[in-house]
Amino acid sequence: MTDSGAAGVDTPGLLDRERIIATAGFNRWLVPPAALCIHLCIGMAYGFSVFWKPLEGALLDASGKPLASCTGSATTFSEKAAGTLKALTATDCNWSQFDLGWMYTFFFVLLGVSAAIWGGWLERAGPRKAGLVATACWCGGLLISALGVYLHQLWLLWVGSGIIGGIGLGLGYISPVSTLIKWFPDRRGMATGMAIMGFGGGAMLGSPLATLLMNHFKTPTDPGVAATFVAMALIYLVFMLIGSFGYRVPPAGWKPEGWTPPASANSMITSKNVHLDNAHKTPQFWLLWLALCMNVSAGIGIIGAASPMLQETFGGMLTGAADLGYLDMKKDAGMAATAAAVGAGFVGLISLFNIFGRITWASGSDKLGRKVTYFIFFVLGAALYVLAASAAEWKILALFVLSFCIIASMYGGGFATIPAYLADIFGTQFVGAIHGRILTAWSTAGIVGPVVVNYLHDTRLASGIAPDQLYGPIFYILAGMLVVGFFANMLVRPVDAKWHMSDAEVAAEQAKLVHKAATAQSGSFGIGKGGLDAKAAAFWILVGVPLAWGIWNTFVKALSLF
Repeated sequence: MTDSGAAGVDTPGLLDRERIIATAGFNRWLVPPAALCIHLCIGMAYGFSVFWKPLEGALLDASGKPLASCTGSATTFSEKAAGTLKALTATDCNWSQFDLGWMYTFFFVLLGVSAAIWGGWLERAGPRKAGLVATACWCGGLLISALGVYLHQLWLLWVGSGIIGGIGLGLGYISPVSTLIKWFPDRRGMATGMAIMGFGGGAMLGSPLATLLMNHFKTPTDPGVAATFVAMALIYLVFMLIGSFGYRVPPAGWKPEGWTPPASANSMITSKNVHLDNAHKTPQFWLLWLALCMNVSAGIGIIGAASPMLQETFGGMLTGAADLGYLDMKKDAGMAATAAAVGAGFVGLISLFNIFGRITWASGSDKLGRKVTYFIFFVLGAALYVLAASAAEWKILALFVLSFCIIASMYGGGFATIPAYLADIFGTQFVGAIHGRILTAWSTAGIVGPVVVNYLHDTRLASGIAPDQLYGPIFYILAGMLVVGFFANMLVRPVDAKWHMSDAEVAAEQAKLVHKAATAQSGSFGIGKGGLDAKAAAFWILVGVPLAWGIWNTFVKALSLF
């Protein structure tokens, strides 16, 4: 580094991108656990429903019974919306799941929107600064939500965790993607799969942790949610700071020793780069956007309804009383509780396949190729939805469960594979920002999937169709979405050479990211080498132990299914 006293050159600040350029002796295997530190925290967004029931009964009357919700007995959407508007500031009525569920919508809409808006800034600022902003938004949002619970102001929860936290989700989610792809050009899928696996596992860790904390803090008049939000914000703050300061980026032009980039005119893996400003002008961007949107839409609605779907479809079979349907079973509190436990086990099993599908499919794509991997998602996924419809009709529980476990693995695998797919098509220079923009497909799917599933479920139920017959046609529609994704993926071709940046243009972009004082560090000698040495092992243990604890808790719940 050049001293601050050198003419015309300032020492980079602690948060500047050039400050974190790796030097000789840095082990690239320290970067994935840094990413996991952040993804395991923000992944709790998937598990926020653990707070719904406690918050629904937060306000008690004089006799100690929960007050009615602000929506009361509303049945139509307009009545529920009016009740929710009242709930935003009311302190004399409880919140309903409908009121609280909007936070979940905000999470994933804001994730995609913020990633698209600030993805370009992230490439310039570097993963450390982006990770710290994500930390401030996510943990700060939890603290604002704690205040909202304490004051019983729903709008503070929406703004705190939903909006500010959603922005933190977007920046935290994409902060390691570009960095990992550049550190692991030889194993892009595996690298991004390891990090994005953490996002899927965040709820496995966060949900049981939140339950333990609420049980610790609750009193006869307080469900303990506000204190839990504060405690989790402080815990997450520590881990996300460790992750943010653990990030390093390789020098320009770095590559692993002994690795040669694949060179083929017909290869789906390009050695060129497409500028961020041009990526969305190519058909490849929108074809991949559509492929991701269809894959997520087909999975997210069903995953969100997994427990009631299983109970409605198989009814008394879940309790050993095969002759009882769902409605008959619900009349017996004991049977209903048993079925609910089995449903929770089903959710846990799906979660396990979701998380392991991320690392398994993404790693496999390094061998199979990204396009072939997505072909498998769409062909096998559509076939499994058709099979699930038949399994529901035939009442074969094991086949039904197996179908959705594999579907869940491919749902997670789609998320983990798309960053590497984008790097193959558009190059690595702007892959983080391009990934941020394509995540708007997730935001769209987060609305489309649940709306299709829930709307068809409710309308079919209202028309008098038996609960065990509700989902068959829905599965066929979801299979149709995957067919659309199949054709979108099939049309993906290498980007036309007219969109490729010249070597001089790439060098100019890289020069913008590097402080003049840092250029002396450029080169590859002794950088990135090493395996699981003592320092890397300690870092992996730091993230691995909590993750293993969360997976174990989920596995125990899943055992109830058997």
